[in-house]
Amino acid sequence: MATKHIRVLLKFTRQGDHQIEETAGAVIAGMTGNKNYPNPPVDLADVQAALTAFTAAIAALPAGGVHATADKNKKRHALVALLRKLASYVQGNCNDDLATLLSSGFQAAPTVRASSPLPKPTIAVVDNGHSGQLSVDVKKVFNARTYELEKATIGPDGAPGPWQKGGLFTGSRGMLLSGLTPGTTYAVHVRAVGGSTSYSDWSDPVSHMCM
Repeated sequence: MATKHIRVLLKFTRQGDHQIEETAGAVIAGMTGNKNYPNPPVDLADVQAALTAFTAAIAALPAGGVHATADKNKKRHALVALLRKLASYVQGNCNDDLATLLSSGFQAAPTVRASSPLPKPTIAVVDNGHSGQLSVDVKKVFNARTYELEKATIGPDGAPGPWQKGGLFTGSRGMLLSGLTPGTTYAVHVRAVGGSTSYSDWSDPVSHMCM
């Protein structure tokens, strides 16, 4: 399974005011004189000025009312906009190296593995239930949400006829096909539902005579 490239964590843009302050401080310290990032798109002195203004606006909140809140939000927006530009620059210049990214003062987003399609199920047993029924068990497929069955009658040439829907089942055991014709041989196959492609491949078919 492929691993995604490392990315700058942008969650800070939705965090509290003091966390924004902490991030800005860490970025200013991390990028100042950092040879990995020689040409940032914004002057770090401007980021420091925006941080200083934001910190002052936060301090003015208790006695300032709605106007102070609006001013604080405006200064937060200005600081976040500068940090976003720096984050994009760091993303493009970290060479997909975690240590280089972290040296900027930004945090890295968690690396996640790409989703995989579900493996093809294996039918463990097909057995008779009551008259006109077949019971199907498959080996459990990890991460499958449901299992889909199809049935087909076996023709004179031994090949299955057109496949017909047999239902969706949440469990891998005792999947019951009903309304079948006793004395007729049926082929059944199963696929798992879930994973990145929604469906697995169909299992190899298994034939059994309905009683």
